[in-house]
Amino acid sequence: MSTSRRNFFKAAGLATALQASAQTSAKPFIVDCQSHLFFPEVLDMMRKRKTEPLVYDKDGTTYLKMGDWLRKVPPFYLDVDAKLAAMDASGIDITMLSTNDPGPEWFGKDGAAAARLIHDSLASVIARHPTRFRGLCVLPMQDEKAASEELDRCVKQLGFKGILLYTNLAGAWCDEPQFHWLYARAEELGVPILLHPAKPMTTEQVKGYELTSTLGNMFENTIAMARIIASGLLDKHPKLKLVCPHLGGTLPYICGRMDHQLHVLKRGPQNLQRKPSEYLRSIYMDIVSPLPEAMRFALDFSSEDKLLFSSDHPWVEPQAILDPLRSLKLPATTEAKILGGNAKALFNL
Repeated sequence: MSTSRRNFFKAAGLATALQASAQTSAKPFIVDCQSHLFFPEVLDMMRKRKTEPLVYDKDGTTYLKMGDWLRKVPPFYLDVDAKLAAMDASGIDITMLSTNDPGPEWFGKDGAAAARLIHDSLASVIARHPTRFRGLCVLPMQDEKAASEELDRCVKQLGFKGILLYTNLAGAWCDEPQFHWLYARAEELGVPILLHPAKPMTTEQVKGYELTSTLGNMFENTIAMARIIASGLLDKHPKLKLVCPHLGGTLPYICGRMDHQLHVLKRGPQNLQRKPSEYLRSIYMDIVSPLPEAMRFALDFSSEDKLLFSSDHPWVEPQAILDPLRSLKLPATTEAKILGGNAKALFNL
């Protein structure tokens, strides 16, 4: 072979290697599917309330009160710049932004007005940062007409990309018959429903040792998702896009028992078309559980096509979820799907 041809192939090989290296080292597109922000306007509204949920300030600290569940709301929970800085530090491109409980269902006859205030505040943040944020709506589920109208406004006028549905709605589980219309409407609109724990129904059982968030929220996810499966809603709405947070609570770990109870012992509903574990594998789960072994189990149980990166910021720093995920040293294509590829398709970004 001539020297010139040898140099040509050497150069071509180097170019190919450099291109492959660039593709391997290219920054993945990251979408944070669960991130929250409190809005000053909404806190001011709750400061004026005489009944709970309400907000008050004491010794320079803001408190959110719902019964004996008292939470501090530090300034950075309201700080858009702090959220953007956290996103930038972790390479997050887009955040699916929502408020957090109390949702409009806790405001009784004022629920529709509370929802509009929340969504107008959220839309204002998105308008200022249109390349970084997308919105998820929360609805006044105690009023079907108002909730349906607000859903249409959020999706069709404000351009929101999904629904954040609390696991319980002021004490009613989210699968109860009065809420079934929402699953049908979400399927019709093609927008995902993201479950999210609210003030846990098990608060009394887990409030000792401050275990409400550690255990109460995870039990909420587990119970709500198990009830949705058992209710038959996923048979009735096969095209529904559903996300369960925090790696499905404890349900992936125990759903074999649920399969056994229904299919072997014939306990519970006998009209389901599939095993409970099969329904669970058909939904999306986010990876907000900073333990690599748990992420690995969820990946093995489900698939790389059904896991979503979320941070649960501002309560969790994004790096606390990213580092365990990356410690698994997954194939680049798998990691890219989890970090953003699946979310881009799910939310039609």
